[in-house]
Amino acid sequence: MLSAKRDACAAERFFRKALKAGNNRTPRVINVDKNAAYPPTIDQLKKEEILPNGCELRQVKYLNNNNIEQDHRANPFCQ
Repeated sequence: MLSAKRDACAAERFFRKALKAGNNRTPRVINVDKNAAYPPTIDQLKKEEILPNGCELRQVKYLNNNNIEQDHRANPFCQ
């Protein structure tokens, strides 16, 4: 979900929407980058019992670098 600012409000809106989707299971681990908005948002969702207390938040700068997030890199097949 793209937003102009990656603040706590945008993070909360994203997680609520993702967790509300009917085809998703409750996550055991959430991998995010080191944005400061994520820990307070996850704590708030745990306090409201939207997320279980056992859900782990892993903030590692490069842990969630998958192909979608790397679409800005040069593609040798498209040159």
